[in-house]
Amino acid sequence: MAHLQLSAVRAAAGRDDMEDVALLGSYDEEMGAPPPEEEEEEEEAQVRVTGMTCSACTSAVEAAVSARRGVRSVAVSLLQNRARVVFLPALLKVEDIIEAIEDAGFDAEILPDSAVSQPKSQKALSAQFRIGGMTCANCVNSVEGILRKLPGIKGAVVALATSLGEVEYDPSAISKDEIVQAIEDAGFDAEFLQSSEQDKILLGLTGVQTESDADILHDILKKMVGMRQFGVNTALSEVEIVFDPEAVGLRSIVDAIEMGSNGRFKAHVQNPYSRGASNDAHEASKMLHLLRTSLFLSIPVFFIRMICPSIPFISTLLLMHCGPFHMGDLVNWILVSIVQFVVGKRFYVAAYRALRHGSTNMDVLVVLGTTASYAYSVCALIYGAFTGFQPPIYFETSAMIITFVLFGKYLEVLAKGKTSDAIKKLVELVPATALLLLKDKEGKFVEEREIDALLVQPGDVLKVLPGSKVPSDGVVLWGTSHINESMITGESAPMPKEISSVVIGGTINLHGILHVQATKVGSGTVLSQIISLVETAQMSKAPIQKFADYVASIFVPIVITLSILTFSVWFLCGSFGAYPHSWFDGTSNCFVFSLMFSISVVVIACPCALGLATPTAVMVATGIGANHGVLVKGGDALERAQNVNYVIFDKTGTLTQGKAVVTTAKVFSGMDLGDFLTLVASAEASSEHPLAKAIIDYAFHFHFFGKLPSSKDGIEQRKAQILSQWLLEAEDFSAVPGKGVQCSINEKKVLIGNRTLMNENGVSIPAEAESFLVDLELNAKTGILVAYDSSFMGLMGIADPLKREAAVVVEGLKKMGIHPVMLTGDNWRTAQAVAKEVGIEDVRAEVMPAGKADVVRSLQKDGSIVAMVGDGINDSPALAAADVGMAIGGGTDIAIEAADYVLVRNNLEDVITAIDLSRKTFNRIRWNYFFAMAYNVVAIPVAAGALFPVTGLQMPPWLAGACMAFSSVSVVCSSLLLRRYRKPRLTTVLQITVE
Repeated sequence: MAHLQLSAVRAAAGRDDMEDVALLGSYDEEMGAPPPEEEEEEEEAQVRVTGMTCSACTSAVEAAVSARRGVRSVAVSLLQNRARVVFLPALLKVEDIIEAIEDAGFDAEILPDSAVSQPKSQKALSAQFRIGGMTCANCVNSVEGILRKLPGIKGAVVALATSLGEVEYDPSAISKDEIVQAIEDAGFDAEFLQSSEQDKILLGLTGVQTESDADILHDILKKMVGMRQFGVNTALSEVEIVFDPEAVGLRSIVDAIEMGSNGRFKAHVQNPYSRGASNDAHEASKMLHLLRTSLFLSIPVFFIRMICPSIPFISTLLLMHCGPFHMGDLVNWILVSIVQFVVGKRFYVAAYRALRHGSTNMDVLVVLGTTASYAYSVCALIYGAFTGFQPPIYFETSAMIITFVLFGKYLEVLAKGKTSDAIKKLVELVPATALLLLKDKEGKFVEEREIDALLVQPGDVLKVLPGSKVPSDGVVLWGTSHINESMITGESAPMPKEISSVVIGGTINLHGILHVQATKVGSGTVLSQIISLVETAQMSKAPIQKFADYVASIFVPIVITLSILTFSVWFLCGSFGAYPHSWFDGTSNCFVFSLMFSISVVVIACPCALGLATPTAVMVATGIGANHGVLVKGGDALERAQNVNYVIFDKTGTLTQGKAVVTTAKVFSGMDLGDFLTLVASAEASSEHPLAKAIIDYAFHFHFFGKLPSSKDGIEQRKAQILSQWLLEAEDFSAVPGKGVQCSINEKKVLIGNRTLMNENGVSIPAEAESFLVDLELNAKTGILVAYDSSFMGLMGIADPLKREAAVVVEGLKKMGIHPVMLTGDNWRTAQAVAKEVGIEDVRAEVMPAGKADVVRSLQKDGSIVAMVGDGINDSPALAAADVGMAIGGGTDIAIEAADYVLVRNNLEDVITAIDLSRKTFNRIRWNYFFAMAYNVVAIPVAAGALFPVTGLQMPPWLAGACMAFSSVSVVCSSLLLRRYRKPRLTTVLQITVE
């Protein structure tokens, strides 16, 4: 599931280049045919290009490759990080293309799916890793860069806010352990969490403590059918199992462990989310421990420096000599050394790892500032001890800087944890246990058994009590009740459930007892897919973050340069007497005076705030969207939605309820109405169109109303039996996109569709029928024409009621400055009648499915941002072509996969919510960047002493450290304000005052 979601997000990320992709497809088709003999043979190479950040980069790559002799054409996609090159192999080699791109300053590698012969790889897997030790955007860039250079890695996305990385890789080329090793070699901690490989599971164990216990467990597992490999870890009380899910179920493995050990051992599925939560808690606990240690050691240093000299007895004690040193100085040195090198070891390790790989981060600045202060103080102490001259000592500076930075980091860890609250709430919806109903040989339920909800398997029958949660997605087999689905769909009203009703895992059963048969479990459930979608979106990068990544990459070198410049200016000015010596006290000198300003500049600068500005806001926003039934597939979609100019609505199933009902059936020949309906129903039985179902239901009730049993179960069974006997056999069935269907019945051709289908087949429509058809269309009904054996038979009128909120939502979009458009394959009269009812002036009717994407592109030509709202398979090209695709939650899987947003509730009001959330989020991101930039722009000059000549105020390094620590915390807290988001009320959007 994670692999599917990652692929969906990538498809969404390449929306702007869908036209190019279509062109490539047509090119491939042309190339599939044997080329004319007179033409030179061409080859196509697909190249992954990394390092591109803007359109200027794509232009540079295109120019560099095009300059090579033998290149026929080149197209570069920024969002897909891909270049397609058509070239003449007689004049140019693939290596030359790679060389041209690398000479332009970018990394390039040939993709396996190119025309160049490459060994076929296995199906790619997507794995999630927890990465520790990242502190800013530079760390993220470093990890991503290292991962993408590994063989077999198809893609890598790392999120600073969650400390997670998602890697798509070829398992035949590289293993997850090798990926972990590569991350650790880069200087970061790494741990594998989960993957899309479905036959591997990690079980927690109880009772396995010794090697003999492990041997017993080994014997139990070795005897099981379908067990491929396993490894027992007694230290962690875990066993990792690789098994064939077709041969053995997970519950069977757990049961076998318990029964084979006579109840001594118990196994349970390790929930990756709970493990992640425990890791977060461990990180916070570790940071708190360091903070307490640092604070415990720094407070005495501060007191010795600031308070104790005013207390005569203690002052005398501290001035006592211990060898060449004063007692107070020696105590300070010992305490600060522990803070500097024991507590502060994490900063040195992180800084070394960063510098070893040619990058810089906040840890480098902390190490530079504190080491400079510590080294100066040690040198001054030793110099004073052996010369008698006592220069000022600033041991407290390095200790307090480390303490304040740790305090800021601790607050940051807590605040970042709050940004993922939405995921935690979704995970908590899954019940811990389920009641499994066991059958006897006769198929009767004879026993109930409480099992771990993670062990539910497809086909299990579960008992759901009133007030308890539904353990998995399924179908009701027995009972009636109402279920609260608000936590999944956002729909506040309880939904009635009866036999054959579909239920969603994680929802709450309110009243009656239900027997539910599980249909989807694990990663296949709606809840798991929502969690996966939200996680993937939170890991994605919004395009606006490119600016922060660029600034972060040059930030630390600039700060170090400014620090050196600050020291040089103050020291040289002091040496040449440009400022009075009264500016520093008598025991100091211009060197120390300048050094304090320099250290303050290094310590106060904060690149972390810039790196956190976007991902934290995107994380909170995607979680809030999920709570309101709006699933966002990525930060790029969130960013595009704020600037939407046009919203295109599909008519059927989007503006309308998608529940078509036949209102009229009229025959214009000598055929009996019953025979006419039987003929039409027989032809439509092979169609999947929503109108087909309405026609079949109408014909069925016409013939069999009052002849069916009263129970719902009986109706369904009887209906299926009747349909198989009643309908005529249809042959050579085919659907004609945008026109209708055709088939043969009794060796005579049947046509069912619109005017175009009739005209193309030479069927003339009587004037009386045409007049009747026009009346239907003027009343917003769709007319379905029927011909049999080249003769016009009759027509049917079908109405699809509008959604109650459609007109208000359209008006609301207009108030927001957005132009609504209606797009439909229906005829002009019906389309205009529906559009008039909802208040849309811009109508595009009689549009084929492929033509819908052309309409989207025509609106994009002037640079407008276009959103498309649809629900069906025929909407997917337009959803993909649009800048922002929104799939109604009740739509098809194909439409949902092609979209950037999924509106779970199937309510058009969520279109406004999606756009409003996007605008609010990016307003918050802009404020975050303003705070982060303004902080550094103001703080660095103040720390450098720009105001000192005027005000006489100097910022001590320890205070600079405190400011730096709180800057990133302030940005995270600013993002957390999005949690207060409330979806707009339509009365507010429409500026209506309700009395």
